[in-house]
Amino acid sequence: MQTKEIKSMVQNSYAEIAKNNNASGCCTGKACCGSTSSESMQVDYSLVEGYHPEADLALGCGIPTEVAAIEPGDTVIDLGAGAGNDVFVARRIVGENGHVIGVDMTPEMVVRALQNNQKLGYRNVEFLLNDIEDMTGIADGRADVVISNCVMNLVPNKERAFREVYRVLKSGGHFSISDVVTKGKLPEALITSAELYAGCVAGASELGSYLGILKSIGFKNIAVRRERRIDLPEGVLDQHLDATDKADFLSSGTGIYSVTVYAEKRDGGDCCESTENTCCGVRKPNDSKEGNGCCS
Repeated sequence: MQTKEIKSMVQNSYAEIAKNNNASGCCTGKACCGSTSSESMQVDYSLVEGYHPEADLALGCGIPTEVAAIEPGDTVIDLGAGAGNDVFVARRIVGENGHVIGVDMTPEMVVRALQNNQKLGYRNVEFLLNDIEDMTGIADGRADVVISNCVMNLVPNKERAFREVYRVLKSGGHFSISDVVTKGKLPEALITSAELYAGCVAGASELGSYLGILKSIGFKNIAVRRERRIDLPEGVLDQHLDATDKADFLSSGTGIYSVTVYAEKRDGGDCCESTENTCCGVRKPNDSKEGNGCCS
């Protein structure tokens, strides 16, 4: 599909979700993702400080703020902010002296987020209607931290989007992005399925390629801070693969994963070389018990 077609399809799907008062998971109730698949993508926010259930449309695949090392007073940009779920969590961390900007390309989502914020009364939160491949109106070096949750996999030009992330980050800033990636090559039938693309999976990049884009742009201290395998239900595989292809897929080791990737915009070399869950980072993640971020 062409870029415009993909964006239009994604906008239409998420506009439908935004207008639905009930959480719809990663899909809009179509056959692309049944409840089993949807639940396998989701994470539980109920114990996260700053969580507001009315802003949670169950569209995420991780909790990027867990390892984002956001500090009071920071300026945070959330890409693909939806109804504001991660924005409001980040707002709790930055406090009254910080600022959080939610960016989304779907008008219905921006409207719903603004309505949620009006109820909460936050004066240092804003939502912008913008394409994350071209964030017109956001100045260079605006953010201390960029977060995103299960959105980059839906972006046709990921390199362009990540270059925008690099542009809007301050020198010394960083991002924490939860996303869907693959390991190995997915069967063509899954990749080209329009329903799965809108639903979360088929727009995902292979993990090595994903990390390679970040390195080529100039990000430093790239680290996978969270990783969780996502198992597609039998019904989804049966819908898109014949028996032989299904057996090959299940035995190949190829898989779909939710990952949370951290990287920094900084001068100089990496403080460590690995892209695994190692101790890279200027700041410690919020859950420093795992030992990440010990280079600071």
